[in-house]
Amino acid sequence: MNEYSIKKISGKAVYVGGNDIDTDRIIPARFMKCVTFEGLGQYAFYDVRFDEQGRSKHHVLDRPEHQGASILVVDQNFGCGSSREHAPQALAKFGFKAIIGGSFAEIFFGNCATMGIPCVTLEDGQRAQLVKSIQENPQAKLMLDLENLEIKIDETKFKVNLPTSIQQSFLSGKYDPLFELLEGQKQVNDVAKKLGYVD
Repeated sequence: MNEYSIKKISGKAVYVGGNDIDTDRIIPARFMKCVTFEGLGQYAFYDVRFDEQGRSKHHVLDRPEHQGASILVVDQNFGCGSSREHAPQALAKFGFKAIIGGSFAEIFFGNCATMGIPCVTLEDGQRAQLVKSIQENPQAKLMLDLENLEIKIDETKFKVNLPTSIQQSFLSGKYDPLFELLEGQKQVNDVAKKLGYVD
């Protein structure tokens, strides 16, 4: 365990419904001209949140009761389509720290994991119950407990699923491969010295 370990995430939740929400809907391609990911949050779900003149369509993410929500609840096959890393980056910059869904596209799931954003799954009936709780009380605080793989909202608990290897990477703080590589700099240098073709 280290300072980057993630055991619990709590906050308000918001539900964005619909199966097969692809990465182009999460972050339209025309906003991917940036050099860094900073500022991408304002473009998350842009085309379903704003019309061509930039006027609000009063999407659920822009409703006052859901401002500050940090946990996103979605349906099936979320993050499908292009493998763009910009999609989880846009959601992170928007303020989301965890995603609860029916299922996730594999590359999107992996990109989120390396960024420290757990994507846990919850079966349909319980997810419908969770969504009902959120809609009835948008101010309710939801707690995602990665150690026990459960979420709690009000007094109700739901069991969620997450592959054990991913769960352990969050708990140990070793979810970012680049960080792992930099942390093992000495071992990298030791191996490099043994290789005849590395100066």
